[in-house]
Amino acid sequence: MPALGQGNRLVCRYCGYVSSNASYLANHERTHTGERPFPCPVCPKAFNWKVDLKRHLRTHTGEKPFPCSLCGRSFRIRSHLTGHLRCHST
Repeated sequence: MPALGQGNRLVCRYCGYVSSNASYLANHERTHTGERPFPCPVCPKAFNWKVDLKRHLRTHTGEKPFPCSLCGRSFRIRSHLTGHLRCHST
């Protein structure tokens, strides 16, 4: 159980990280415990956040949901598209 701080602040029992969101705090505390409750059904990897599992699964499916509107090249991760777009502006 996380420690309660002032007001609605929740405090990590390991390092003092503060959050007002219980889910964020629970996910943060997993960085200390090593718990990874979201296993990949295809390979041995497991993840702390569900969104990380979702992103990882694209490596198995080949899904690339972020296409470049300028050249059509697609990317698995949005930040990779963002980086790619710089090549069109140079």
